[in-house]
Amino acid sequence: MINKAVITAAGLGTRLLPISKELPKEMLAIYVKGQNGGILLKPLLQIIFEQLYNFGVREFCFIVGRGKRAIEDHFTPDWDFIKKLNDKGKTNLAKELEVFYNQVEDANIVWINQPEPKGFGHAVLMAKPFVKNEPFIVCAGDTVIISKKDLFLKRLTQVYEETNANSVLLLQQVEDPRQYGVAITEEFERNYLKVLKVIEKPSVPPSNKAIMPYYIFDKNIMNKLEKIHPGLGNEIQLTDAIQALINNNYNVYAIELSKEDIRLDIGTPETYWEALNLSYKIAKDGI
Repeated sequence: MINKAVITAAGLGTRLLPISKELPKEMLAIYVKGQNGGILLKPLLQIIFEQLYNFGVREFCFIVGRGKRAIEDHFTPDWDFIKKLNDKGKTNLAKELEVFYNQVEDANIVWINQPEPKGFGHAVLMAKPFVKNEPFIVCAGDTVIISKKDLFLKRLTQVYEETNANSVLLLQQVEDPRQYGVAITEEFERNYLKVLKVIEKPSVPPSNKAIMPYYIFDKNIMNKLEKIHPGLGNEIQLTDAIQALINNNYNVYAIELSKEDIRLDIGTPETYWEALNLSYKIAKDGI
C-alpha cells in the first residue's frame, strides 16, 4: 500500500488570469454530490485530497508557491465556523466540512514552498525530504480523474506492485497530444504497457498517448531529477527524468484510462468550462 502523496499546486495559473491572481487555480470549484445527496461546489484540490485519503493515503506533501496562502487556510480546520453553521440550522453544510476537517486532522500534511516556478519536475524534487525512500503518488492540483470506486488508482497500484516497477504512468489517448507529455509504449505481459520513450509537448507527436498528471514513483525519480538539466521552457521537466529512468533500464510501465473514467482539467478557461458542465452532470446523474 502506498501511503504518501505529493500534490503540486505552485504554478502561476497565467492562463486563468485575472481570477488566478489572488485565488490559486487549484482552489477553483467544480460540482460534487454532497453527503445528503445535494449538489455542492468544492475546490478541486480538496476533491483530490479526499480521493487519495479515501484510497488509503495518510501522508501528504503539498508543493505551493508564492500567494498560495488560501490553500493552507482551507486545509486548516475551523471548528468555530462549523459551530456557527450548526447554530444557524445549516447542519448539512456543517457535516460536509466536519467530514473534511476530520480527514485533515487524521492525515499528516507537509507544506513546501516553491519560491519560483521552475517546472513540474522541480516541484516534485522539492518533496525529496518528505518522500525519503518510500514509494509515492504524484498528482497535479489542477486535474482530477473521476472513476467508479477510484478504479484507476487501484490499477496504477496493482501495476506498480506486480511488475516491480520504478514508475507507473497514467495515459489517455487524445486527438491532439501536443500540449502534453507523450509516451511510446509496447504491450507487456498481463496487458500492461511498457514505456519505451516519453517526450514533453512534441511538435510532431509520435503517438496519441498523452501522459496524465497521476504517477507512482519510487525513490529513483529523485536521483534523476537532481541530475537533469532544464529542458522545454527552461524548466525541470518530469518527463525528462522519466526518460532518464528508461535510458538506464529502470522499469517504467503505464496504464490507460478506461472509457468510463472522466478527466476534469481546470487549467484553461475552456477546460474549466467543460469541467463545470461535466461535473454538474456527474453530480446530478452519476457515472
